[in-house]
Amino acid sequence: MAWILLVLAGLLEVGWAIGLKYTEGFTRPLPSVLTVASMVLSMGLLGLATKTLPIGTAYGVWVGIGALGAAVLGMLLFKEPATPARLAFLGMMLVAIIGLKATSGH
Repeated sequence: MAWILLVLAGLLEVGWAIGLKYTEGFTRPLPSVLTVASMVLSMGLLGLATKTLPIGTAYGVWVGIGALGAAVLGMLLFKEPATPARLAFLGMMLVAIIGLKATSGH
């Protein structure tokens, strides 16, 4: 169950990271409210996951999911560069996330 909570927390982190772009500096009310709600839920779920999972593993996976997801969505939604090198490093990030899960002992 902790892993499910952690993945959901990571996906919500992607949501609030992307949401920051849509808030336009927190000047747009609805995107701002949704972004802050995603932040709160993401942190809350991360906190619940760390009751069982080691903090280093949980935080690393949470940040990794957020960074990977934000980078991929940045490429898809905002036309950010998708160079071969960038894609290769994102692939390594995915391997690191999977590695942390595989070696966590949970």
